[in-house]
Amino acid sequence: MKKTLMLGVAFAALCLAAPAQAELKFKPGEDARFTWANYDDLKKVDLKGETLSIFGPWRGEDEALARSVLEYFSEATGATINYASSENYEQQIVIDTQAGSPPNIAILPQPGLIQDLASKGLLTPLDEGTANFVKENYGAGQSWVDLGTFNDKDGKAGFYGFPFKADLKSLVWYVPENFEEAGYEVPKTWEDMQKLTDQIVADGGVPWCIGLGSGGATGWPATDWVEDIMLRTQTPEVYDQWTKNEIKFNDPAVVNALTIFADIATNDKYVDGGKAAVAATDFRDSPKGLFAVPPKCYLHRQASFISSFFPEGTELGEDADFFYLPAYASKPELGTPVLGGGTLFTITKDSKAARAFIDYLKMPLAHEIWMAQSGFLTPLKTVNKDAYANDALKRQGDILVDATTFRFDGSDLMPGKIGAGAFWTGMIDLVGGKSPEAVGTDIQKSWDGIK
Repeated sequence: MKKTLMLGVAFAALCLAAPAQAELKFKPGEDARFTWANYDDLKKVDLKGETLSIFGPWRGEDEALARSVLEYFSEATGATINYASSENYEQQIVIDTQAGSPPNIAILPQPGLIQDLASKGLLTPLDEGTANFVKENYGAGQSWVDLGTFNDKDGKAGFYGFPFKADLKSLVWYVPENFEEAGYEVPKTWEDMQKLTDQIVADGGVPWCIGLGSGGATGWPATDWVEDIMLRTQTPEVYDQWTKNEIKFNDPAVVNALTIFADIATNDKYVDGGKAAVAATDFRDSPKGLFAVPPKCYLHRQASFISSFFPEGTELGEDADFFYLPAYASKPELGTPVLGGGTLFTITKDSKAARAFIDYLKMPLAHEIWMAQSGFLTPLKTVNKDAYANDALKRQGDILVDATTFRFDGSDLMPGKIGAGAFWTGMIDLVGGKSPEAVGTDIQKSWDGIK
């Protein structure tokens, strides 16, 4: 216990030593892309003498971007903000909250960790008006409210996590020049995408590049495939039941999703290198086939971050582009679901400044500052879309706003032994030839074995 307390004290000192303010990235009032009326409203909030400690996952370049958002709040209200992070931030926030030295606000991307903190009474619920705000102003608003809702130590549900900065996974990447030369069009439905897949084969090409390699995490890219398919074949409620094991991994609904993915990934005509290459190819290398001459593949399903691994100098929108992984035309009742991730802002030590900061996150300005730089997407409908740094981010933002359902990465919602264990290895078995039914049963046995 003494060591734990010392760690908490050391971390607190680190927070207090952090720089509080810096020069504002964009001068208030000078750029029409930003909602400067929000800044004027912020200046009416007097927090002089207040210190707000914030602990989050962002380090390096991401930390600089996050600080650029925090600085407007600090400059307008007079509050001193101390932001800190850690390589092991998941463990550190547990240490500090249990030691009684939490920050005012903890920013976490793991709903499971937030639930654990809430169930121990270590979080302060946000007010009902905040949940209503998210429901009314976010694309797929109820989905985000559900994501931020957790049970307290008495089992009572409350809204604890304000969503800010989303990640988008439901994307398919392609090279426009390849499509144009072959006469292909972007598919609008899953059925059209299947027809395109078969047309590419008929024309002598290979439709998909898929790589599941990731060192000790090999297999995880396939879990995203299965999650996206679940959202396109089942209701959101069934998806939620699956992530909680209220329906089993060998349930027909899950086996169906595994089968749909296996029918693509284990078809030698459908994937670059054949099925033997799927597990052996590193996910970071898997999109390279799009850019080969002639192309080794035409389609690559992966999250928005994958563009970081495209050849140097690749210009999005010209050299490479993306489209929303389409829904089934035969299942219009399921709408346009989106799979992704995101960060949730929680109050771990209540204060006037903490409440005011959550209110700041409701303002378009708080989003637009990061939007105008890089690596930020938001489902907030009231932002000025023109604030996005480029057209690719703007279009990805539109996908988030237009979604009828948003669901968090399912494997991240499952126990670590499953979501970061049996599910990964099961996907390798699946592309290796094991039947979907057998794979589902194996994963379920692992889940059943959790005490």
